[in-house]
Amino acid sequence: MAGKYLSLTSTNITRFFWLFIVLLVMGLGLYGYNYTNAYLNDKMRTVQNTAELLQKRIDKFRYMTYQIYDNYSGQPMTPDAVNAQEIRLRQDMYLVSKPHKKTDALIFGTHDSSTLDLTLKISSFLDDQWGSNTLPYSLYYLNGQDNSMLVVTTAPLQQQDSRLKENAVTSTLQARRAEMLQQANTLDERESYSGLRKPRQGSDYSFSLRTTFNNPGHLATVIAFDLPITDLIPYNMARDNFQLNGNTTAVNEGDQEDDSAAASSIVMQGWSLVFDVPLSNSPLSLTYHVPLFSLVVDLSRNNFWLILINLFLMGLAMASIYFIRHQYIRPSENMAAQLQMQQALNQEIISGLPLGLLVYNFSNHSVVLSNKIADQLLPHLSLNKIANMAEQHHGTIQATVNNEVYEIRMIRSQISPETYLFMLHDQDKEVMVNRTLQQAKREFEKNLQARKLMLHNLGIELNQPLQELNGLAVALVEEQSPEERQTLEGKLLNESRNALTLVDNITLLTRLETQDWQPAGEKYVLSAMIDELLLEALPRLNQKGLGLLNHFNIAPEATFIGDVQAVKKILSLLLDYAIVTTSLGKVTLTSEQDEDRPDLLIFHINDTGSGISKEELSNLNYPFLSQTLVDRFNHGSGLTFFLCNQLCKKLGGQLEIRSKLDIGTRYTVRVKQRQEPQELEAEHEKLLNDVTVLLDITSEEVRGIITRTMNAYGAVCIVADDRQVAREYDVLLTDNPQNSDKFTLLLTDDESGFQQLEKHYIRVNYNISSALIDATLLLIEQQFSVSDDSVSSEEPGEDSLDHYEKQLKSSDYYQLFVETVPEDLEKLYNENQRRDFTSMSQTAHRLKGVFAMLNLTPGKQMCESLEQYIADGDALQITETINHIDSFVSRLLQQGS
Repeated sequence: MAGKYLSLTSTNITRFFWLFIVLLVMGLGLYGYNYTNAYLNDKMRTVQNTAELLQKRIDKFRYMTYQIYDNYSGQPMTPDAVNAQEIRLRQDMYLVSKPHKKTDALIFGTHDSSTLDLTLKISSFLDDQWGSNTLPYSLYYLNGQDNSMLVVTTAPLQQQDSRLKENAVTSTLQARRAEMLQQANTLDERESYSGLRKPRQGSDYSFSLRTTFNNPGHLATVIAFDLPITDLIPYNMARDNFQLNGNTTAVNEGDQEDDSAAASSIVMQGWSLVFDVPLSNSPLSLTYHVPLFSLVVDLSRNNFWLILINLFLMGLAMASIYFIRHQYIRPSENMAAQLQMQQALNQEIISGLPLGLLVYNFSNHSVVLSNKIADQLLPHLSLNKIANMAEQHHGTIQATVNNEVYEIRMIRSQISPETYLFMLHDQDKEVMVNRTLQQAKREFEKNLQARKLMLHNLGIELNQPLQELNGLAVALVEEQSPEERQTLEGKLLNESRNALTLVDNITLLTRLETQDWQPAGEKYVLSAMIDELLLEALPRLNQKGLGLLNHFNIAPEATFIGDVQAVKKILSLLLDYAIVTTSLGKVTLTSEQDEDRPDLLIFHINDTGSGISKEELSNLNYPFLSQTLVDRFNHGSGLTFFLCNQLCKKLGGQLEIRSKLDIGTRYTVRVKQRQEPQELEAEHEKLLNDVTVLLDITSEEVRGIITRTMNAYGAVCIVADDRQVAREYDVLLTDNPQNSDKFTLLLTDDESGFQQLEKHYIRVNYNISSALIDATLLLIEQQFSVSDDSVSSEEPGEDSLDHYEKQLKSSDYYQLFVETVPEDLEKLYNENQRRDFTSMSQTAHRLKGVFAMLNLTPGKQMCESLEQYIADGDALQITETINHIDSFVSRLLQQGS
C-alpha cells in the first residue's frame, strides 16, 4: 500500500513539473512575441520619422532649385561687383576664387563671363543657406546655354593636395556630369533621384536630387543637389542597412499626402526583415534591412537575464523529474523489463538455430521452450521412448521422423531432474549441404581450369599474329627485290589488320561485359549491308576456291533501324569462321524475316566444311576455352562464338550453332531490328519494270537467287527450257560461258561486282544484288542507245520541240507520261534537297527509261548527264540539270495540252 502511494505521488509530482515547464515555455514565447512586436513597431516608427525628415529636406531643396533657376539667370554683373578670379586646375576645369570661403565653386567645361557671374551668384546664395551646416552639401548646375557644369560645394576643393584625391574628385565630377547629360536627354522625366552614395574618403551617406528645365532652342538645364542624410538617421541604426529605392506609384503636386504608416510594410526577404516606408511627396521609398541573425542577437541581448532565468528554471525542473523518476520508481519495473528483454533475446537465439531445440518437463508434461523446427516435429515424436533409448545409448540416438533421419541428443537438467533438453539434427539436410559444398568446389575448380585454359589459348592467339608480323617485318627489312617487297608489304598490311581486328574484338567484349556498350539506332538498308559484307569476304573465298550462295528473302528496298555495325560484325565473324573450317564446297548465307514477328531478322550461314568439335563449341559460353581450327591462310578465333552470342543477346536475339563432323555447320543468328514502314510503290515505279530476262542457268539454287532478285525489282523472268519460240526478251542471264546473245550477263560467284568483257557482254557476281541490277541496267541502256541510233539514222532532223510534242501526243503512253513524269520530277527535287543520291539515281534512271521508250532524245540525254553528275556528287550541276528536265517536260505538257 505504501509503495502504491509513493508511486502515485511521484507520478503526480512528475506531471506537475511537466506542467510547470510548459507554462514557462508558453510565458517565454508570449513575452518574446510581444517584445518582438514592440521592437518591430519601434523600428518602423523610427524609419517613418526618418522618411518624414527626408521628405522635408527634399521639399526644401526642391524649393531652392526653382528659386535658383528663376532668380539667377546668368546676367552679367557690373565690373565693380565682380570680385573673383578663375584659377585653371587642368584642361576645362577652373576653380573660382572668391572672398567667402564657406563654399567652393568649380566650373567644368568651356564657358563665358556670364557663367562666372552665374557661379558667383549661386555661390553667394548658397553661402547664406549653408552657412550654419557642418555636413557636406553640393550643387551641380548643367548650364544649357554653353553646356558647362558648375559645382558649388561645402567640401574644400583647394585642399585636395594629393593626386589620388584630385583624381577621385575629377572622376566624381565626370560621373555626375554624365548623369546630368543623361537626365537632360530624357524628355519624359522632369525630376529624378539617385540611390544612397558613400564617398571613398568619408563616412557620410547622401543622394542626388536632379531637376530638368527645358529651354526652347537650347539644351536642357539640369540642377542637382547632393543631400546628406547622415544627420537624419538615429545612432542606434546601422547606416549601411538603409536604401533609397524608386517608387512606381505616381505622385502629383497638390495631391493630399497619404498616411505613411498605412503604406509602410514589413516583409521578409531571404534572411532579412525589410522595413519599407514610402515618401509622401516623392516617388521614393526608404528601406531598412535588418538581418535575422542581428535581430535575434539584439533581442537576446536586451532580454538576457529573463531568458537566463527561464532556462535555469526549466533545467531545474528537468533535473527534478530525472531525480524523482530514478529515485522513487520501483526497481521491479526495471527488472521486469530486463526479464522481458532477456526472454526475447533467448527466443531470438533459439529461433535462429539451424536445428530443432526442445525443452520438455516430464513432471507436468509441458513444453518449456522450443523453436519452429521442434514445433513441426513434436506431433511425430514419442518423447518417453526417445528419453529411455537415449539414456541407454549415452544420450544420442538416430530416429526416422516423417521419413527423414534425425540425430537426437538428450541432456538432463541439473536443476530440475524432470526437465530434459532435446536437440534434433537433420542428417539428410547435412548430407545435402555437403553435396552442395562439393558441387561448389567442383565448379570453382572448373572455373579455375577454364581461366587457365582461357589465358593459355589467349596467349597463343595473340602470339601467333605478332610472330607473323615480326617475321614479315624482318623479311621486309632483309628483302631487296621491289616485287618481293611489295608482296611482303601486302602480307604485312593484312596481318596487321587481323591483329587490330582481334584487339578490337577483345575491347568490344570488355565493353559488353562492363555494360558500357549500347546498340545504336541508325537507319540502314539491309541489302546494301549484305552486299558490302560479301564483297569483303569474297577475296578469302576466292583464295580457298569456295563457292558462295546468297539467298536474300527480304525486300531489297527494306529499311531497318538498329545497330548495323553490330549485325555486320556478327555475320562477318561467323562467315570468316565458316571459311576457315571449310576446305571444299560452298558457304551459303540466307537472310529472312520471321513471319510472326517482322522485327526479328534471321540469318543462316551453312558451310560444307569439316564441322566443329564439342571442345570448340564450348567457346560459345566461355571464350578461349579450346583452340580453334587453322587452315593454310587463316585461323579461327576462340573469341568469335562468345562475342557473337553476347552481341545477339544485346540485340534481343540469340545464336545457335549446329554442327556435324565431316558434314558441315549451320549457324543461326536471330536479332531484333525495327523495320521502317515503307510506302507501297506501284509496279511502274520499279527499276526493271517492263523488262524481260531469259534465264539459261544450270544450277537450281542460282536460278532461284536470280529469279527472286529480278522479280523484286519488277523484271519478268522466263526460263530457257520453258520459253516459247516467239517470246522476246531483253537480257540473257546464263552461267555457261559458251551461251551468249546480243545482250548477255555471264553469272559467276567470284567476281568483285561486275566487269564488261565485250560491248554487250558483262560478267557479274549473282550474289551481289546491287552489281546484278547495275549490270542489267547498263545492258538496257546500251540496248536503248542502239535503238536511238537506228531511229536517228532513219529519220534525221527530228530534234525540234514540235516534233517531240506530236510524237508524245500520238503515243499510247501519253496518259502514263502525264501521270508519272511530273511525280518523278517532284521526287527528284525532294531527294536533291535531302541529298539522297541513291534514291535520286534510281529516279533519274527511271525517267531516262521513260524518255528512251518514248524516243524523247533531249530528255534521255539530260537524264544521262544527271546520272553522271550524281555519280560525281556535283550538287550545283545536279540542281541545274533537274531544272532543265523540268523545263523540258513543262514545255511538252504545255504544248500538248
